[in-house]
Amino acid sequence: MEAGDARLGQRFGRHVHWGYWDPPGIDPDQAWDGFAEAAEALSLRLLHQARIRDRERVLDVGCGLGGTIACLNAGWQGLALTGVNLDSRQIEVARRSVEPRADNSLAWVVADACALPLPAASQDVVLAVECIFHFPARERFLAEVRRVLRPGGRLVLSDFVPVQPLAWLLRLLAAGRSAQVFNRTYGPVDCSWDCRRYAREARRHGLRLVGNDDITLNTLPTYGVVARLFEAMDLPSAVADTALIERLSRWRWLRYRILRFDLEE
Repeated sequence: MEAGDARLGQRFGRHVHWGYWDPPGIDPDQAWDGFAEAAEALSLRLLHQARIRDRERVLDVGCGLGGTIACLNAGWQGLALTGVNLDSRQIEVARRSVEPRADNSLAWVVADACALPLPAASQDVVLAVECIFHFPARERFLAEVRRVLRPGGRLVLSDFVPVQPLAWLLRLLAAGRSAQVFNRTYGPVDCSWDCRRYAREARRHGLRLVGNDDITLNTLPTYGVVARLFEAMDLPSAVADTALIERLSRWRWLRYRILRFDLEE
């Protein structure tokens, strides 16, 4: 397991999420060699959608190893940055690896995304990079986002978003308490929220969906990299689970999207 973790860290770099390639049609060996850069590029794409400005207060929920916080720290000035994660081990890695620069401040918090230990109206931007499907309830998370955002604030997240027929099927499976599709490898996940549900639930919590960036094609080279890693780690069930997600993505049933929500005045 230690060898597997080292290989994952070497390949993914400081991020724990999919990669972004532009253009996406590249050789598998190029994807393998350049995956850390592609993972960095995905964070930067999301930050571009978030329209970060110097001197803002930015909360990264599900911050992992601190990769997105590191991007912010390197590219902006005077930011008050907070990383929140449920896993104290990942928070400790982030704390050791990111040093504040350019008048930025850093805070690391071990907490549940659905019960944020932060004051009301304390953040300009909330980020959730490829983690919301692990949260126990998106509705509670949206309510917390609404609480901690300042007027004019925004939420930007990335998620695997199904087309509506697949969303219905996944909700039926969940209602019947069936095993979740990718549970063996990726842990408990909920990929049943389609775009309409996101927009509807966001409105209920005072947020408006204003950006919907479908980058599925640009993320597809990720699957070959992840499958190759799992093969090297002798994890055939993980290879199979990853292949299923890839097929759903290539068939256009599951879309990788960056969604932006603005706080309604």
